[in-house]
Amino acid sequence: MSAGYTFHWTSPLGPVTLAGEGDALTGLWFDGQKYFGEKLGPEGDLPVFRQAVQWLEVYFSGRDPGPVPPVRLRGTAFQMAVWEQLRAIPYGETTTYGAIARTVAAQRGLDSMSAQAVGSAVGRNPVSIIVPCHRVIGANGSLTGYAGGLDKKAALLALEGGTMN
Repeated sequence: MSAGYTFHWTSPLGPVTLAGEGDALTGLWFDGQKYFGEKLGPEGDLPVFRQAVQWLEVYFSGRDPGPVPPVRLRGTAFQMAVWEQLRAIPYGETTTYGAIARTVAAQRGLDSMSAQAVGSAVGRNPVSIIVPCHRVIGANGSLTGYAGGLDKKAALLALEGGTMN
C-alpha cells in the first residue's frame, strides 16, 4: 500500500480536503468540519483525486454523477455496516437514522438498535458527499446533524432535489 496523500479543492460550498492511498479515496471533508481527518499525508497527485474532482464537478452542477470513484473506508465493523447503508441511498433520496438502525439490526440478528448509535457512525463517515451521509434525516424529516454543518447538508439536499423539512 502506498503512502497517503492529500489534495485540496474548492467546492461551491467551500474548500474541501481529499485524502487517498494508491487507487482509492480514503477521505473527503469540508475544511474545518467535525471529525476532520487526522494525521493526513502530504499533498500529492493521485489519479483518484482527478476522478473525485470530476465526479464532484458533475455533482455540484446539479446532475447525478453516476458511479463513485474508488473508496477505501476504515472503521469499526459497526461503522462499516452503517457506511454501507449510506452508500445504498440513491441520489436525490433520503432515509432516516431509524431506518438504517432497523436494517443494520436485522443484518446482525438483533431486535433493535439505537438510532443515536447510527447517528454517531454516520457523523464519523470519512468520505463526505461521495458516501452520502447528508441523505440521512431525522424521523420527522428534520435536518439533524452533519459534521460539515447543517447549512451544507441543506444545500446538498437542495442540490439533489432531496427531501428537506
